[in-house]
Parts: sequence; structure tokens; C-alpha cells
Amino acid sequence: MTRNTLLNSIILLIAAIMGVVGYKLSPMVRPNADITLPGSPCNLGLQACTTTLPNGGRLELSIEPRPIRPLQPLQLSVSITGFKADTMEIDFDGSEMKMGYNRPVLAASNGRFSGQTILPVCVSGTMEWTATVLLTTDKRRIAVPFRFEIAGR
Repeated sequence: MTRNTLLNSIILLIAAIMGVVGYKLSPMVRPNADITLPGSPCNLGLQACTTTLPNGGRLELSIEPRPIRPLQPLQLSVSITGFKADTMEIDFDGSEMKMGYNRPVLAASNGRFSGQTILPVCVSGTMEWTATVLLTTDKRRIAVPFRFEIAGR
């Protein structure tokens, strides 16, 4: 085996390994779901927002304090009625600009889920965000997107 053939084989092997690792990690980066509901017209930056779940249950998401500002601790609260969720996460992402991985897992207590996060500042000014609530049951994962805007510093 020549040196070039060996080098090409090593490069091909490294590329294959990187492909497998990327495939395995992709659900951590992109929220995957069995069902994705349509986006809500509600402005999460001004008020709590509610939506109807596939089985008729209701989900309400609230982020405080309002107005939502970057680099400030935010309290996240999700309540659900008529539906049972085992776990709850909220995936925060820029609607037009990727801002890195930010997906807090919320703690459950009496039908409510709560947690905290901090959103990074956007240097270009006002930015539109998508907060996708990811609720998991024993049978499926449902994604519920909400949009809001926050002004830069």
C-alpha cells in the first residue's frame, strides 16, 4: 500500500466517523418531534401565550419579566391542562440568525413546569426569536413554537 493510498484511507475514515457523530448529535442541536404544531400568533414578549394541543388539552407558556431583554435571567413557566407530559424543554433559537444551543429542561411540579434561561444579546439590534416548547409523553414528542422579538442592548 502506498503512502498516498494510506493517507486517503485515513481521511475517508475520519470523514465517515465525523458523519456518524454528526448524525447522532443532530437531535440535540435541532429539536425533532413527532408532531409540530403551527406557530402561535400570540406575542410572547408581551403576554403569556396559550395553544390547543392535538388531543384537546391546552398549553400556556409565560416568560418573565416582561419586556424580555437579553442578558437578563428569565423565568420560564409552562402549564398544561387535559394532557400529561413526562418531560418539558424549551428550545430558544433566533428565527433568522442561529444563536447557539439554548434548551433548558424544565422541572415539573403539580402540572406546571418551570425553569430559567438567559438569552444572548444580538449586536445587530432587534431580533426575532422562536421559543419551541418540546413536551414528551410516553408515546410521542410534540413541538409547540412561539415567536417574540427583543431589542438589542
